[in-house]
Parts: sequence; structure tokens; C-alpha cells
Amino acid sequence: MFGFDPVLLVLVIGFAIIGFLVSRRLQSVFEEYSKMPLSSGMTGAQVAEKMLRDNNIYDVKIESVPGKLTDHYNPANKTVNLSPEVYSGRSVSAAAVAAHECGHAVQHAVEYPWLQMRSTLVPIVNFSSRALNFVYIAMIFLAFFANLYAEMLLLIIIFQTAITLFSVITLPVEMDASNRALAWLNNANITRGKEHEAATTALNWAGRTYIVAALASITTLLYYVMRYMGSRD
Repeated sequence: MFGFDPVLLVLVIGFAIIGFLVSRRLQSVFEEYSKMPLSSGMTGAQVAEKMLRDNNIYDVKIESVPGKLTDHYNPANKTVNLSPEVYSGRSVSAAAVAAHECGHAVQHAVEYPWLQMRSTLVPIVNFSSRALNFVYIAMIFLAFFANLYAEMLLLIIIFQTAITLFSVITLPVEMDASNRALAWLNNANITRGKEHEAATTALNWAGRTYIVAALASITTLLYYVMRYMGSRD
């Protein structure tokens, strides 16, 4: 009952392939638009600073962090963290990413409820992820104790539910941040014409990565729920 499961394997491999393809396309899009100069000549850091000021936000710092596509907003210490390519870049992709991360800062400032919910779930999700790994390992060692099968599945469902909820809540948070970014880029005349179309395409592909992750998480949860229900028949 604890052994190899072809259904789960197919699901994992399927979503892994889809996720890989979307991720590759995202990298390709950002690589293409990183070569498209921004007509305003602003760096990502300057774009971020202007967006924050235009939204009357003065308590958020803009910092450069190592890596590629490592850009993120940290609500705990109120920092917009930009990768070197974005921080110093003067391209459409740099402007789009910088504005997107500032979109999260704006969400924080206006107390956007979905962002608040996601922030609340972070420690729970971190615990659930670690606990799931422990449960999976425990299932291997307890393979001969079939009477624990349902209990193990129930634990997986509980922890996977937290992870799935986080993935689903992440969708409106990311979409809203992109919408705020694109609206501001247009209104502030930072991206113009084809530049704005490129920025929209880049952020749309970034959003698709979160959609794939959410669908994969939902599918995994439903799979274990069905197995749990079957184990009780």
C-alpha cells in the first residue's frame, strides 16, 4: 500500500514537464526583452524608486541581491530586492520586474488582504513542507504497518492543504502586482508602445509559472484525498 504509485508518478512527471517548459519560455522571454532598451534610459532601481515615490511609499529600501530571477519583495523588512541584471539594467524586462516587485510593496502599503493572508501562511507552509518530507520518509520505514496507512495519508492531506492554499492565494497576489505594475508603467510613461506590449508579455509569462504551480498542488491534494477515501472503504 505504501509502494510505487504509477498515477502519482505520472502526475509529478507531467507537471514537472509543463513547469519546465513554462520556465524555459519565461527565461527566453526575459532574455529577449533584456536586450530591448528602455526609451526612458532608466535602470530597474530607478524605476523602482520612482514607482515607490509615486505611490507615496518612503519606508521601503531598494537593494541588489545576487543571482538571476531572484527578484522579490520582503514584507518583513520592507525591501525590494532586485537581481543585478534588473537593478542596473536599462531594459524593458528590468523595468517590468522592478515595477512588479514594487507592486507588492504597494499591496503592503494599502494592506491588500490577499498579501496579508499569504504572509500569515508563510511559517505554516514552511513547517508543512518540512513535515511532508518527514512523513514521506516515515512511510518507507513503516511500509509493513498497513494499519497506519490511513493515518499517514491524513497527515499528508493536512500538510498538503496548507501548501495548496498558499499556492492558490499566491495567484491573485502575483496577478494584482503585475496589474499595478503595468498600469503604473503606462501612466508614468515609462514603457511606450511596443515596450509596454513587451512588458505585458513578460509579466504574463511570469504569472503562468504560478498558475502551473497552483494546479500541480491542487492535483496532488485531490489525489491524496481520493486515496484516503479509498483506504476507508
